[in-house]
Amino acid sequence: MSAPVFSTLGCRLNAYETEAMREMAQAAGLSGAVVVNTCAVTAEAVRKARQEIRRLSRENPGVPVIVTGCAAQTEPETFAAMPEVTKVIGNHEKMQPATWAGLRAPDLIGDTEKVVVDDIMSVRETAGHLIDGFGRHRAYVQVQNGCDHRCTFCIIPFGRGNSRSVPAGVVIEQIKRLVGRGFHEVVLTGVDLTSWGADLPGTPRLGDLVMRILRLVPDLARLRISSIDSIEADENLMLAIATEPRLMPHLHLSLQAGDDMILKRMKRRHLRDDAIAFCEEARRLRPDMVFGADIIAGFPTETEAMFQNSVRLVAECGLTFLHVFPYSARKGTPAARMPAVAGPAIRDRAARLRAAG
Repeated sequence: MSAPVFSTLGCRLNAYETEAMREMAQAAGLSGAVVVNTCAVTAEAVRKARQEIRRLSRENPGVPVIVTGCAAQTEPETFAAMPEVTKVIGNHEKMQPATWAGLRAPDLIGDTEKVVVDDIMSVRETAGHLIDGFGRHRAYVQVQNGCDHRCTFCIIPFGRGNSRSVPAGVVIEQIKRLVGRGFHEVVLTGVDLTSWGADLPGTPRLGDLVMRILRLVPDLARLRISSIDSIEADENLMLAIATEPRLMPHLHLSLQAGDDMILKRMKRRHLRDDAIAFCEEARRLRPDMVFGADIIAGFPTETEAMFQNSVRLVAECGLTFLHVFPYSARKGTPAARMPAVAGPAIRDRAARLRAAG
C-alpha cells in the first residue's frame, strides 16, 4: 500500500505538526490513508477544509480519510457527519504516537469510535513529538502551544487549549541537533509565542529564551521568531533586537485593527498608540527592522472611519506585508453576537487593506 497522503490547511504550526504526524504515521506503518490537518481561524477556513476532504476523497476512492486539526477539534460533529470521513482526531490526540499506531488497517475501519476528540483545555504538556527538520535550509521549532487570551473574534483557544510552553533546555537541545544536521536558520513557532514561559518555573519570557538560544548555540547562523503580540514584548526581547545580528530583523505582529474602539471590542491588550510606539522603538534599536501584521477587515460595528484608522496604521507602523482577514463570524465567540458589517463592505475593505499593504 502507498504512504499516507497529508494535506495541511492554515498556519505554519499546522505545517510543522503535519511533518510530525507524517513521521509518527511512518513509524506506525500506516499506509493507504488520507490525512487532512484543518484550520478553524475563519468560517471560510472550515469551508475550505470540507472542500479539501471531498477533493481528496474523489482522488483517492476507497481510501480512509482521517480529519484532524483545529476545525476537527472545535466542531468534530461537522466532519463526522461527512460521508467521506472515516475518523476525526483531536489536536492533542494527533500528536500522540499511540494514536497513529492504533490507526493501522484493518483497525481503522473497525469498531473503534469515529470521533476521538478529548477536552483540549485539560491538556498540560506540549511538543510531545519534536521533529529534527522541516524544509531544506530553514527548520521550525515549536516552543509553545495554546492561548490563555480570549479575543472576542477567536475560536483558536478552543482548538488549541490553554497556553503551555516547551522548557528552554528541550528547545536548545533540539536546535543543537538541527544545527548539527546542517540547518542554518531556525524559526520559533507557537500559537501565542510571547506567552512562552508563563507556565514554567520562574516564569521566563520569550526574550530570555531567545538570548539563551543565541548564547548556547553559537553555530546557529540565523534565528527568526514568528508572529508576536507586540504589547507582550519583554526587555530581553528588545535587547536581542538591539544587539543580536543573528536574530533576523523581521517581525510579524498580531495587530488585528488600528482603531481603539474596535481593539477594545476585540478584547485586545493594546491600543493603536502602543503598536506605533513598539514599531518606532524596535526600528530605533534596529534600523533595518521590517514589520508584517495580521489585520481583520470588517469586524462587527466597524464604521468607515474606524476602518480608515486601520488603513492609516499601515503607514504609521511602516508595515510592509499584511495578512488581511475578512471578518467571518465564528459560532460560540462573543463577536458573533455583535452587529455585523455587510458582506460587500467587508470584502471591499479587505481589498483596500491589501492594496495599502
